Amino acid sequence: MTKPSLPELLHAAVSAVGGTERPGQAAMAAAVAEAVDDNSHLLAQAGTGTGKSLGYLVPALAHGERVVVATATLALQRQLVERDLPRTVDALHPLLRRRPQFAMLKGRSNYLCLHRLHEGVPQDEEEGLFDQFEAAAPSSKLGQDLLRLRDWSDETESGDRDDLTPGVSDRAWAQVSVSSRECLGASKCAYGAECFAELARERAKLADVVVTNHALLAIDAIEGAPVLPQHEVLIVDEAHELVSRVTGVATGELTPGQVNRAVRRAAKLVNEKAADALMTASEGFERVMELALPGRLEEVPEDLGYALLALRDAARTVISALGATRDKSVQDEDAVRKQALASVETIHGVAERITQGSEYDVVWYERHDRFGASVRVAPLSVSGLLREKLFAERSVVLTSATLKLGGDFNGVGASLGLAPEGMAGDDSPQWKGLDVGSPFDYPKQGILYVARHLATPGREGSRTDMLDELAELVEAAGGRTLGLFSSMRAAQAAAEELRGRLDKPILLQGEETLGELIKNFAADPETCLFGTLSLWQGVDVPGASCQLVVMDRIPFPRPDDPLMSARQKAVEEAGGNGFMAVAATHAALLMAQGAGRLVRATGDKGVVAVLDPRLANARYGSYLRASLPDFWYTTDRNQARRSLAAIDTAAKADGR
Repeated sequence: MTKPSLPELLHAAVSAVGGTERPGQAAMAAAVAEAVDDNSHLLAQAGTGTGKSLGYLVPALAHGERVVVATATLALQRQLVERDLPRTVDALHPLLRRRPQFAMLKGRSNYLCLHRLHEGVPQDEEEGLFDQFEAAAPSSKLGQDLLRLRDWSDETESGDRDDLTPGVSDRAWAQVSVSSRECLGASKCAYGAECFAELARERAKLADVVVTNHALLAIDAIEGAPVLPQHEVLIVDEAHELVSRVTGVATGELTPGQVNRAVRRAAKLVNEKAADALMTASEGFERVMELALPGRLEEVPEDLGYALLALRDAARTVISALGATRDKSVQDEDAVRKQALASVETIHGVAERITQGSEYDVVWYERHDRFGASVRVAPLSVSGLLREKLFAERSVVLTSATLKLGGDFNGVGASLGLAPEGMAGDDSPQWKGLDVGSPFDYPKQGILYVARHLATPGREGSRTDMLDELAELVEAAGGRTLGLFSSMRAAQAAAEELRGRLDKPILLQGEETLGELIKNFAADPETCLFGTLSLWQGVDVPGASCQLVVMDRIPFPRPDDPLMSARQKAVEEAGGNGFMAVAATHAALLMAQGAGRLVRATGDKGVVAVLDPRLANARYGSYLRASLPDFWYTTDRNQARRSLAAIDTAAKADGR
């Protein structure tokens, strides 16, 4: 039998999911197949509605080697595992004459730990463990969550937190889960044979396609201990998120509360001298942190340096002592010891990293209203790490609706450690960029309106002209507005102002769960939804409920953001344009994601309104506009209002 062609396979898969074949999807599938066959790398921009998941799944499954697909959001992981992969595998089975297996794999703390569930949690305050089910009153929210988790443990096949609906609080989940550092290991654990995390890893070893998240991919790359099974092809979906997720995994943090917990956990397991030394170091660190002011530390201050050296040395002594002593009087000693060791090792690692003072790290103080001060350390750049760890051993396909910024892929490529397209050298991987376009007719479906007449937004103070403009636009649109704000304070101020002015329901992020807010926003066309960052990329509301997307200002990083400003300065010192490479690229990515909320289906129409005149007037405005969908562009406020009113009238006539 002849081998089926890629178009035949794609046709079968698209038919199976009830989709429509699109030229962009076919172009993407062909490019993915070529990259995989050549063992090369591809950056593929595929707009909303292209059907990009099938565009990479079909050629990957046809290739026959093991594939890892890493995504940023839970929603896409679920879509792949529950919808796209089962249907695609069923459709391709007769043509391929084999049935590819697939599995989901996440970090260990995402799975229920049977040891924790049955044996209890190591207690910080005293020896032994405490039964969390006894400790929490059954009438309390925590008690109810824990009882539900115990019942669920008998029913679930996966033990995956995300399969539990409705979910439970982070506090409840912490009682029944462990990090990889706290885990006893399957061979030492009484529940090792039934362990949900181990079963997930075993399924992944046997699967042809492993679906995971960016964080686990980062851990696999950074920590050197392989978590993912060997694979020949890596596909990174939602790739615009990868750099920030990898940075997050590579960031260390120390807080006085965290250090105190580690002291309590270790104190009963080591000799008095070692415990006292760690306690003294902890108290010294806490005194320094009481005076900490937020901001970057270009050099580690002397008092912090001494406190961290004392912590590092005391932690090292405790780690040695934890390995050398046994105490049979401690109930379930292995679990108590493992948790203590994990806490102290984290403190040792972060303290040593900061005191070593690498030029490639950025250190800063942060203050949180609830948790107090912390000291944090993050890599100045993850591009070298990604170039070395991601692209060396396998073919990599990175895809997203927003990878092409300012007209090319080089900005995103540079953040991933890639040389400009076509200029790869000996130590820099060869790659190709492909924009497969979108099935939407953006110039006919959407308008980009920039409110050029408004005052340039300052760092502080209310923007009364912006709020007036916003109220007029929402009124003209008949509601139907997604408001994307650069800060929670701005979103709250706008919601408060418009609730007083307009007879339209205004939903505000934080007043209800995100899922509930989006559901209510989609259900009622007159409703508006205002919020910040997670709304810029997490909302998928096709149809008449979202016909106006408003951005209050260009979302540049805050000037006092320690990591972004350090990255900007480093680019400038190397002779580059730090503002364009860091701040403008960051803003372009967010604006492209935000503008992408407007047109989600072929019948959608509407306006993206940017209430920041710099998008029209500033030199960098053209770069930012080139990163957005190709909407019809205007700075005429009357035109924008007339268009919104006409779209609203048409929607009402259709009963929407």
